[in-house]
Amino acid sequence: MAKKVTTKKATKPKAAKAKTASARPKSMSAGAQPTERMMKNYQRVFAMKFAKVYPLYVQKAVGKNRTKEEVDQVIRWLTGYTQKGLQQQIDKENDFATFFAEAPAMHPNCSLIQGVVCGVRIEDIEDPLMRKMRYLDKLVDELAKGRAMEKILRQ
Repeated sequence: MAKKVTTKKATKPKAAKAKTASARPKSMSAGAQPTERMMKNYQRVFAMKFAKVYPLYVQKAVGKNRTKEEVDQVIRWLTGYTQKGLQQQIDKENDFATFFAEAPAMHPNCSLIQGVVCGVRIEDIEDPLMRKMRYLDKLVDELAKGRAMEKILRQ
């Protein structure tokens, strides 16, 4: 028996949609009120233990030829912790909410940290704690990408 051969018609590739502010869902736009689902996700993220995420920050940086000391320097710059204070936070296994609440002082230049983390523009984040967490994520990302420490620390 002969096999029947079928051919597919050539189709035009679909044009990629441009991502604009108007294309974002309302829950992600600047000034939108957080939904109940977003608030539950925020609470889940805030409850994550800093000590569990810290090794992942270090792993990401070390995998890109940076050092644990540089990760610590970035965290200390942002939060005002001393090395001893940072280690105490790790040892106490505090969650992110407590970690940032007990931070001696956020660096005055932290508002200069801009860009996109996890698809969300940092400067559009209204929740102060979530914004602080994203500042930290962005600094570690910049470190892992090989950016100069002077630029990461906004000097």
